[in-house]
Amino acid sequence: MHYPSLNALLANGRQALTPGPVAMILVEDDIEVASTLRHHLDLGFRSVIAFMPAEFDLAANLGEQVIRVDHDLKRNADFSQVVNRVIAAAQGTWLYYCFNAEYLFFPFCETRTVGELLRFHTEERREAMLSYVIDIYAGDLHRHPNAVSLENAHLDRSGYYALARLDPENHNHPKERQLDFFGGLRWRFEEHIPADRRKIDRISLFQAKPGLKLLRDHTFSDEEYNTYACPWHNNLTAAVVSFRTAKALKANPGSTFEIDDFRWHNSTPFEWHSRQLLDLGLMEPGQWF
Repeated sequence: MHYPSLNALLANGRQALTPGPVAMILVEDDIEVASTLRHHLDLGFRSVIAFMPAEFDLAANLGEQVIRVDHDLKRNADFSQVVNRVIAAAQGTWLYYCFNAEYLFFPFCETRTVGELLRFHTEERREAMLSYVIDIYAGDLHRHPNAVSLENAHLDRSGYYALARLDPENHNHPKERQLDFFGGLRWRFEEHIPADRRKIDRISLFQAKPGLKLLRDHTFSDEEYNTYACPWHNNLTAAVVSFRTAKALKANPGSTFEIDDFRWHNSTPFEWHSRQLLDLGLMEPGQWF
């Protein structure tokens, strides 16, 4: 299915937004678009919607499985507006968003679907799931100057940390069950990253409801959506492994010539398996076994 605009999707494609879960893939460039779409189709999303420029090609077999919406993020840079308009049109639906060259992983995703994940999460009376955006990067920037290689991807196995998230409306007291998470390339190359873009936490999976708004810092207007767990025990978390930061650092003239290699002593090959992310503590199975 192909819609010429977001307006057309919302006017004529409401059936794609229920019952869910629905994946929204926000395409910023033409790098690894097909692999991103296939990965999320394989996870079991009922609908995968690709918001992408009209001039980009999409393989014929993907065009039969993916809902394509012509939308240029470079001209309409506020991704949150796209997500918020879908939220308003898809009340009660579980939604997910990411950018191209990003890949969702959750505990046991090789044998369980995203629908099973969200059914369990809903039974725990949770309406949102914290995910960590884990940077991956090509191991050889001479062979892969855009920093993207599925076959030779690496990630940091350590260097992640959390700080209290302060509430400016409450005398800067820490917010309950909320933390700011850091690590990966945004931490190691922080001199090239604006301060307000260094966090790696993102509420990627959430249930749409009236009045809910996604903010540009990847948090939501409902504070409970921004919590990492419920009050009584730890909950599931997920990981979004992402080439996005590596791509940006190599595309930006201010940083590309400063970086010859993203690898360091704590780099390790990415195995494309949830077990590795669980072993590294980069997501949490909670009570789901």
